[in-house]
Amino acid sequence: MIADRETNFLYLAGSLPVKYPDFFARLENSLNDIGLNWALLPKTKDVWAVDYMPVQVNINTFVDFIYQPSYLTRYKKYANTITDADAVCSEVGINTVKADIILDGGNVTRCKNSVIVTDRIFKDNPCYERKKLIKTLYEFLEVEKLYLIPEQPGDFTGHSDGMIRFVDENTVVINDYARENQRFQSAFDIAIHNTGLDYVKLAYNPYDNKSNDQANGDYINFLQMENTLVVPTFGIREDDIAIRCLETIYPQQKIVTIESNEVANDGGVLNCISWNIKISPDSSTP
Repeated sequence: MIADRETNFLYLAGSLPVKYPDFFARLENSLNDIGLNWALLPKTKDVWAVDYMPVQVNINTFVDFIYQPSYLTRYKKYANTITDADAVCSEVGINTVKADIILDGGNVTRCKNSVIVTDRIFKDNPCYERKKLIKTLYEFLEVEKLYLIPEQPGDFTGHSDGMIRFVDENTVVINDYARENQRFQSAFDIAIHNTGLDYVKLAYNPYDNKSNDQANGDYINFLQMENTLVVPTFGIREDDIAIRCLETIYPQQKIVTIESNEVANDGGVLNCISWNIKISPDSSTP
């Protein structure tokens, strides 16, 4: 598995500057200032690139899971927002391995030999026997460990990337869920304990949002690439707390920030809009 910290090229949806021009202008300036290599994906219908683009397993292998999220397919009005990943990959010259599993990329939190997914995977694949589903995921993702955590109540996506991220193979950073309901806290704590991983808690405050569909206050949905963390800020007290914490957790990485309220208002933040991959050193693009 290609870990986030190994990636050196960033793709963003071509629809991003159209839908969020002010946010995109800030992001573009930041990416250029820190010297990240990036490009826009053609033929995209929404901005959440990590979800519909394939998961990179190694430098030459991209696994294309079925992008058929229940939170979109149950509503006809969202049908025209589902991006055809095959068309996008064809445009950028990427061949994929097809998987017969419904899985959004935002529910694949990755490290070199491990991934974390929420139990939404079972709801999305009811015809798959659970043990076989997990075994098949191991095979497609080529990892040694696969950890399951409960999806967060109220999160319509059921994704893991807004809940937990890897620091290394032995340590994760997790949201501070002290204000969540006790039942979820207990289930999440048990799941983290069962992984055997060390963990650090990160500031988390979505509680002033107008609805559960907003992601403002979710700092853990940062963009991580080679030597760099791009962290969302929201103009609230927790901004500074989260930045200082991440500087301690990732001391070897350059940390830059970008105000991200526009995209967060629609339910996602920086990891959600990013498809960051590893390319060969002698390539500017795959």
